[in-house]
Amino acid sequence: MKCICVILLVFTGLFPVAAFAQVPAKSGSFSDISFIEGHWKATTAEGRVIEAVWLAPAGDNILGFMRMMNGDKADLYEILAYEQTDQGLTSLVKHFKPGLLGQEEKDSPNRYLFVEASKDRAVFQNVNGDLRILYEKRSSSRFAIARGSKENGQWVFKDLFVFNKVK
Repeated sequence: MKCICVILLVFTGLFPVAAFAQVPAKSGSFSDISFIEGHWKATTAEGRVIEAVWLAPAGDNILGFMRMMNGDKADLYEILAYEQTDQGLTSLVKHFKPGLLGQEEKDSPNRYLFVEASKDRAVFQNVNGDLRILYEKRSSSRFAIARGSKENGQWVFKDLFVFNKVK
């Protein structure tokens, strides 16, 4: 009887570890998003100009920022930090209106966790799991940021911005 109890304890103690070991960690790295580095510009269908800069990786982060213009007036600023965290590659985003008036709570950036990457493509998902952001290199001088949502059980992405490299 003692032997059965010990075997049962060992089996039930190891089973959860074995079950979780089957799930691959999705950590991501800066090389998965390296194509975004540089100075970029996009124009929306409404004529808004979005200018963006992403710096080269330094230490455990990449920093980016965007300026969204409506005519000759700033409409929105966005700061993006990509950090290596305990949860893997994480995208942190804060939005500001002119005057640097924060749109999110002071200590609560929008947080997106790395999901997957392939050549010239990386996907992040918000912590609620209901929104994905796709970064996709379309040519040597063009990349897009697209927003993804679930439709009929599949992720469907629609372009937010299509950037051209500024020379």
